[in-house]
Amino acid sequence: MPNSLNSTLPGSAENDLRWAAILARDPHGGFFFSVKTTGIFCRPACPARLPKRENIQFYATASEAQRAGFRPCKRCKPNQPPLWEQNAAKIAAACRLIEEAPELPALGDLASRVGLSTYYFHRLFKSITGLTPKAYATANRTNRLRRHLSRGLTVTQAIYDAGYNSNGRFYEEANSLLGMTASNFRAGGVQTNIRFAIGKCSLGAILVAQSERGICAILLGDSANQLKLDLRELFPHANLIVGDKEFADLVARVIAFVENPAPGLDLPLDIRGTAFQQRVWQALRKIPFGKRVSYSELARNIGSPRSTRAVAQACAANTLAVAIPCHRVVRSGGALSGYRWGTDRKQELLKREASE
Repeated sequence: MPNSLNSTLPGSAENDLRWAAILARDPHGGFFFSVKTTGIFCRPACPARLPKRENIQFYATASEAQRAGFRPCKRCKPNQPPLWEQNAAKIAAACRLIEEAPELPALGDLASRVGLSTYYFHRLFKSITGLTPKAYATANRTNRLRRHLSRGLTVTQAIYDAGYNSNGRFYEEANSLLGMTASNFRAGGVQTNIRFAIGKCSLGAILVAQSERGICAILLGDSANQLKLDLRELFPHANLIVGDKEFADLVARVIAFVENPAPGLDLPLDIRGTAFQQRVWQALRKIPFGKRVSYSELARNIGSPRSTRAVAQACAANTLAVAIPCHRVVRSGGALSGYRWGTDRKQELLKREASE
């Protein structure tokens, strides 16, 4: 019978928490445990029958359990990366395949390349990225098209370089993808109309802007003039039009949402960003009202656990205050971090949601 090695953090309270994690089969438990009656060691989430509490010993790493003479369980495979990490790596690999392919690979081919069944791959991809493989490919292709048009390529060149195999297929989707015609986008948004209005809310001045596709900006600040400059910076070549009375009614609905965001904003949004930003923003919209997540948790949720900094940058690039609730993201210790519209507003939004 192997000799156990108590090399984990001391304290019966901590061991009680570890035992609770085993009972809950916690997939993110950051420790290992051995069973002296079987000679094996496992992860907390192991699906095998639960051992008796008096027969187990805790370890910080798999190598410590092995040095103590225990062998890895064949069911939970504690000497290999955890399943969630393996799945995240497979989906990240699939994202790279999509990004590098001239056209969207067939769903079955993608699944086969990462070693998963088609059905499980599709479900896993959506749960991790917040998008279906097709939606992710569309966002990536749109971003590629934007880059090509911005570089000055002809519309035809940009269409084919972005992966469209026919002009007709592209023009059917152009306006919904770019928010304008491809020629107008190439010219920097010339002749694109964006209506806007500025009002007051409990958080200060608020600017609401709408394109033909939907609300494209909700900006907060202290000065109406500064908000106008911010909008011009976002859409440097668009025609900015002051909204009429009908538009003022829409602004009133947005302000009501800012004051009480619990029901959600039932208005079309014009969300523009890179494929990665879209993944982050989709995940942000899934954070429940009144809840908070850390940047590292958000990175894991989109299947990119090492992209915490990029996730923070995507949050900072959000131009739809509250509608895309980036204020619900905090540092790992719970402390507030930067916010595009000021940490005081972030604190007030979180305080307001916590009191509901």
